[in-house]
Amino acid sequence: MKYLITGSAGFIGYHLSKRLCAEGIEVTGIDNLNSYYDLKLKEDRLDNLRTSGNFRFIKSDMADMKALKEIFVKEKIDNVINLAAQPGVRYSITNPDVSIRSNINAFFNLLECCREFGVKSLIYASSSSVYGNNQKVPSSVKDNVDHPVSLYAATKKANELMAYTYYHLYNIPMTGLRFFTVYGPWGRPDMAYYKFALNIMKGIPIDVYNKGDMERDFTYIDDVIESVYRLIKKDIVKDYKLFNIGGEHPVNLLYFIETLEKALGKKAVMIFKEMQPGDVKKTFADSSELAAYTGYKPETRIEEGIGLFVDWFKKYYNY
Repeated sequence: MKYLITGSAGFIGYHLSKRLCAEGIEVTGIDNLNSYYDLKLKEDRLDNLRTSGNFRFIKSDMADMKALKEIFVKEKIDNVINLAAQPGVRYSITNPDVSIRSNINAFFNLLECCREFGVKSLIYASSSSVYGNNQKVPSSVKDNVDHPVSLYAATKKANELMAYTYYHLYNIPMTGLRFFTVYGPWGRPDMAYYKFALNIMKGIPIDVYNKGDMERDFTYIDDVIESVYRLIKKDIVKDYKLFNIGGEHPVNLLYFIETLEKALGKKAVMIFKEMQPGDVKKTFADSSELAAYTGYKPETRIEEGIGLFVDWFKKYYNY
């Protein structure tokens, strides 16, 4: 089996590519290597992946249909895992055109290639942001998600609908993964935990939104990769499925900052601000369907996960 992993230079794409290669699976990775965040971090991830004999990287933009089709022709892909996207709730509000191009147009191109070249299955990244400001917690994949509060969330909901349509029309198995605040080594510098760590170590104040009255269901990267790998290994997703990938333990923002401070050994200077447009107050996953399907669900607590992130962070930045 040959897997195509899109966004392979990204955070989750890097870790999943590394795991599949370690399991002896042949992986073709593609990424457009845009400058949304530090390109050196993306290149360093790829350098690690290139040490594996069964990883091949192609720089390509999924929004370019001709280039994407050429990859499918040459690589003879069996299964696809789509982790490429333009992330960022706030970024989608200030740069809506980029979000539509990367998250809608590119995903459509990928679906068309899956149809045309007869792939066996597509697993794709969705997001906990699709739950919007739903008052019911924990969030279940059975809940209504028709009220997104950011364009990013709307693009992820659109991906789920598009995937279902292609499953219904062409009988391509589709599995959507709603990720809840994934964090850990080799993470994304645009995410709060990473930005906070950088600023704390530099003595730069951090912005704390909604005056700290927020909760996030942080999910450690190794738990995410184990969850996805078990879905791949199980090989029983034959129709259309959605799963939450979340730790089921929401963490208060101020406690999270305190945990990060302890791990870094340095106090934060906090600037309290109002809630930002597109943000939600709380995320909380119900991962029971994932557990029932795979026998596994994320279990790493924030204290352990932040400690592992900080160990990597200090080595990477020579602190």
